[in-house]
Amino acid sequence: MSATTVIAAPAARKIAVGRYATIVTRVLIGLLFATTGLNGFLNFMPAPDPSTMAPAGVAFTAALYATGYMLQLASGVQLVAGVLLVAGRFVPLALAILAPMVVNIFLIHVFLEPSGLGIAIVVVAAEIGLAWAYRDKFRPMLQAR
Repeated sequence: MSATTVIAAPAARKIAVGRYATIVTRVLIGLLFATTGLNGFLNFMPAPDPSTMAPAGVAFTAALYATGYMLQLASGVQLVAGVLLVAGRFVPLALAILAPMVVNIFLIHVFLEPSGLGIAIVVVAAEIGLAWAYRDKFRPMLQAR
């Protein structure tokens, strides 16, 4: 066994672990968004009790509901992007269309409904981690022409 083989083995293991972590994160976040998106249409998860929510969070949710389309649009985006993430197809596109939604989810929990801030931080971290893992796919889009 040569010195190069001994040095290369841990590096190869590190790359494999990173690849598996990316896949697990992609699938879990995909399942989360696909499930919440589907719930927006089928309502199979119980809605939170408004009496346990901050008044600003209740008002914001009521305003979205009152538009007659915004919650359905958000649910559709979550569902499509979640399915793309789970399937591993068009992952950079799914991340790009989810980015504004993830920022909004985070800001809602920072400013209006602090009770869900923990999961919002996890979702932001996953989005950033996946965007970093797919950074080579984003590079052409971010070049000035």
